[in-house]
Amino acid sequence: MNFNDLDAAFRPERATRCKTETLASRSPRPTNPPGRPIHDCDINPRQGNSNVSLIPYQGGVNMRKLGYLVMLFCALPLCFSSNAWSFGRKTTIKVGINAPMTGDIPKVGEGTKYAAEMWLEDVKKAGGIEVGGKKYPVEIIVEDNESKAESAVKANTKLITQDDVLVIIGPQSSKQAVPAGDVANNNETPMISPWSTNPDTTANRPYVFRGCFLDPFQGPVVANFITEEFGFTKAAVLYDVASDYPKGLAEFFKAAWESKHGPGSVVAYESFTTKDTDFSSQLTKIIRSGAQVLFTPQYYNEVALIVQQAKDLGWKGPIVGSDSWGSAETIELCGPACYGQFFSTHYAAAGAVGATKEFIDRYNKKYGYIPDDVAALTWDALRLAQTAIENTGKLTGNIKKDRKAVRDALAKIKDFEGITGKMTFTEEGDPKKCAVIVKISDKGEYEFYKQICP
Repeated sequence: MNFNDLDAAFRPERATRCKTETLASRSPRPTNPPGRPIHDCDINPRQGNSNVSLIPYQGGVNMRKLGYLVMLFCALPLCFSSNAWSFGRKTTIKVGINAPMTGDIPKVGEGTKYAAEMWLEDVKKAGGIEVGGKKYPVEIIVEDNESKAESAVKANTKLITQDDVLVIIGPQSSKQAVPAGDVANNNETPMISPWSTNPDTTANRPYVFRGCFLDPFQGPVVANFITEEFGFTKAAVLYDVASDYPKGLAEFFKAAWESKHGPGSVVAYESFTTKDTDFSSQLTKIIRSGAQVLFTPQYYNEVALIVQQAKDLGWKGPIVGSDSWGSAETIELCGPACYGQFFSTHYAAAGAVGATKEFIDRYNKKYGYIPDDVAALTWDALRLAQTAIENTGKLTGNIKKDRKAVRDALAKIKDFEGITGKMTFTEEGDPKKCAVIVKISDKGEYEFYKQICP
């Protein structure tokens, strides 16, 4: 029933005259000139309640019917209010995904999307997410942040203010997660970054969580591992100064290394800028410095270039990486040059057992390759979000209240059994969990080498 039909139900005598007139046949008349008879067809509800001026009807007034009309117009704004996201229909739980589907690291976005698809399949098979004895359908909304900070901010803003998502998964990289986390926190929307290890992502942000360990933990883990494994005392570092993640981790590694081996024991500390592809100048300085090991906490697209160029220039020592090496693309791009190298990460695919192996096998069968740590962490982040939603006990339909309830439930999670390890959140929204040292085998596989816990 449209507005004219509804009005006709209240004023049958008006319907006969007004239905024959169209909006195109009359120019709008916001007011009536003096002396002109008032025409009751001038009430045009289709113009929207912000532009309608109700003109007094010059005839008998049925107060009961007029009351119905007033109630109708008062109720209309509620249909479009974010505080009534379930008004008049079954509530759908919306989960936002903020990921780099394009840009510098699209493989990270791909792993994020694939893990989300698998999770959604399971949720649909179960009939939805059960909250307080009632099952709710779930929708995933993916936004491409293009591997850019400004795009990640726009993506979060859209997911929160236009899409009315209950929780956001991502961004992954710290360069996008740090600024996007500010948007989520300011809008009191829970966000879980599966892969961002920079402390600033969650610092002083009660609505922002992460699914991985932090760089203040990872830096010392790598420094201690190199010292114990090789007995070296002189290290070099090569990192992207324009990106939050490698810059922060390089600083934490340097501080940890020099606390063990003394000031100046990081004999070369070289930097470059995002999108650089020629590292010969920095690597030449590193080789001449007398460094015994090179630590480079870079993404897969840069790792291959750095390792191959270092070997071409005559570097003989080990090159050690961080969790950003964990992408399946690292081996594809780097090849044998990366065989035998080590990096710290969140889980190891080779030799996995239990639920972790089930996830790996299912992912591999569905998409044709072994999932990297991004996919595994995204899976855990989505299951964390699901657990928190279930633990709220009730969805009110008020998006602001429900977001707060999910945030509070996340903060209370303890001993969560993830495929990347057991997790309990601190007050800062960071999980207490172990790191894994992985060795790249001669077959190009990521083999578990050792586990290091806080």
